Amino acid sequence: MSPSQKKGGKSVKEEYNALEKHVAFFDRNGDGIIYPWETYQGFRALGAGRLLSAFAGLFINMGLSQKTRPGMGFSLLFPIEVKNSRFGIHGSHTDAYDKNGRFVESKFEEIFDKHARTHRNALTYKEVLGLLKTNRDPKDFGGWISAYAEWKILYELCKDKDGLLSREAVKGAYDGSIFRKLEKERLSSSHKKKEKSRR
Repeated sequence: MSPSQKKGGKSVKEEYNALEKHVAFFDRNGDGIIYPWETYQGFRALGAGRLLSAFAGLFINMGLSQKTRPGMGFSLLFPIEVKNSRFGIHGSHTDAYDKNGRFVESKFEEIFDKHARTHRNALTYKEVLGLLKTNRDPKDFGGWISAYAEWKILYELCKDKDGLLSREAVKGAYDGSIFRKLEKERLSSSHKKKEKSRR
């Protein structure tokens, strides 16, 4: 077996590209397939509420299942295949993933070069909205909605106390490393609270 890195108690194969690592966080049992309940569990692990997590589990899987399973029949379980996640790349995005899901450093840097006006290494919410508007492809309504939802959730989960979304957090979102960090921090905080309540 090739070397791996930890992800939600499981492992992410190092041969995964950035997009596959991003998606694999939600593969809670590490079998390469993500079902709606795993998407739900992943969002809950990040600290999202039950309603948002349920919404994400339903609509993300409904939207990506067939795209990531080319040539396969429809399934009411709406599975997503991690290895085919590149087929789910939507329009109106930053191009920080190439067509195969690999991370493109130069396009990532453009996000901050063009839109980080208040702070060099962070985005305000207004700047996130400006980024989304700039990246809109004409009449790509599905892409607009997907991009907004992704950035809105990322902002809400990762903004600091000053309402800034850091360069580190955004970069970590592209390979899923920020997800693993958030889950670890949340588990650590929960453990400390339990220990304190026992005293």
